[in-house]
Amino acid sequence: MSRKITRRAFAASSAAAAAVAGFGFKPALAQAYPARPVTVIVPWGAGGGTDATARIVAALLEKDLGQPFNVVNRTGGSGVVGHSAIATAAPDGYTIGMLTVEISMMHWQGLTELAPKSYTPLALMNEDPPGIQVSSTSPYKTVKELADAIKAAPAGKMKASGTGQGGIWHLALVGWMQAMGLAPNHVAWVPSNGAAPAMQDLAAGGLDLTTCSVPEARAIIEAGKARSLALMSHTRNPAFPDVPTLKEAMGIDYSTGAWRGIAGPKGLPADVSAKLTSALKKVYDSKEFKEFMSNRGFGTVWGDANEFATFMDKGDAQMGVAMKAAGLSKA
Repeated sequence: MSRKITRRAFAASSAAAAAVAGFGFKPALAQAYPARPVTVIVPWGAGGGTDATARIVAALLEKDLGQPFNVVNRTGGSGVVGHSAIATAAPDGYTIGMLTVEISMMHWQGLTELAPKSYTPLALMNEDPPGIQVSSTSPYKTVKELADAIKAAPAGKMKASGTGQGGIWHLALVGWMQAMGLAPNHVAWVPSNGAAPAMQDLAAGGLDLTTCSVPEARAIIEAGKARSLALMSHTRNPAFPDVPTLKEAMGIDYSTGAWRGIAGPKGLPADVSAKLTSALKKVYDSKEFKEFMSNRGFGTVWGDANEFATFMDKGDAQMGVAMKAAGLSKA
């Protein structure tokens, strides 16, 4: 009896399987990543350089991977809100974001506990070193002439700007002063709401120099109201080939800069991370990305996941030294 039942059951199950196969049904299989739209969080406002860079990256990822990559701006808290949204997202690859240099600064300022180690790095895409700009009416034609004047001047007499107090361009100035053996505040910092108003103030004669990126200074430079004397970088920017590095002009091997890279929450699956890093390398190598960045004067630099992690750790330590020296660290 039991044998008959078993045979009948087997026959029935076989018939059912055949019927299912006949109707084209197949066992469920895991869908390849990405199987649905991906959110790309930007910690800064729409229309800025970070937003624009994120949107070209997202568009090219969508083209390559076949799913929408939707850019969402999460602003506030001097970058804390957006960076937190990336860090606290589900680690499944469906929420990634663009990290900026501020992630190496905010925790030193006591704004957040977030740091580079809070993420799964995917790729470094961009870095813009600060340039040292003076007015077109300035008597200093080279960065060495400017540096000699700074050294000879009493502390606080010369004034610089480029961003708010404790921003990346302020810390760039601090690092340069230290590299020359001067006090971090030897040149007084005048806080501004960004590079654009600082460059306007420079052109009007209210400042002795600015230390913002050359792309940000470009409009005033091209208007003939300012000139860039040097870059705090290891290499020249192809968009501004006549601007030497500090090492070339002064023998000072000091570099820093604002940067942008893509990362996900900590704990992203290895296969998802690898796929995203590979796709981001295709984006970086594409003609569209190169032309987009070049047209805006943005610097391009590639770092894979491991290189990006090392880069952030080094920058984090550098920011800590500069912020402590300037009395801006609460850590």
